[in-house]
Amino acid sequence: MVQFSEEKLNKVKEIIARYPDGKQKSALLPVLHLAQETFNGWLSSDTMDYVASLLQLEPIEVYEVATFYSMYNLKPVGKYVFEVCQTGPCMLRGSDDIIAYIKQTLGINVGETTADGLFTLKTVECLGACGYAPMMQVGKHYREHLTPAKVDEIIAELRAAQ
Repeated sequence: MVQFSEEKLNKVKEIIARYPDGKQKSALLPVLHLAQETFNGWLSSDTMDYVASLLQLEPIEVYEVATFYSMYNLKPVGKYVFEVCQTGPCMLRGSDDIIAYIKQTLGINVGETTADGLFTLKTVECLGACGYAPMMQVGKHYREHLTPAKVDEIIAELRAAQ
């Protein structure tokens, strides 16, 4: 059964307290982030149902939000998630080529994870760094002005961190 620790439950209460009484749905995004961080980097149906119960929402209200935003993972992901921007400015600067290069280099398609569980490739909408295109987010860090050589460096750096 999915359940937060007492420490995490206190954090949920703190998040809910930021909003007016009866507006606990406003806490949904940060609570989903907390759940994803806590439960292996993704949101299972059980996890989303649990969040719904904590916020006194219908499960469908949580599913609607979790499926809308690319920052939530609805299936298990690798330790490192490559979120490559695929909107206009990045595409004009070659994000399609970077996506193709990552697919070829890692031997996975968009939405897949490498067999060693290290890397997942996702495409996402604008990450707000158009001046640094093409770019991707890995964890909380932006990787900018991507080239195949830079992608190789990033992969080598992350593999070495193991």
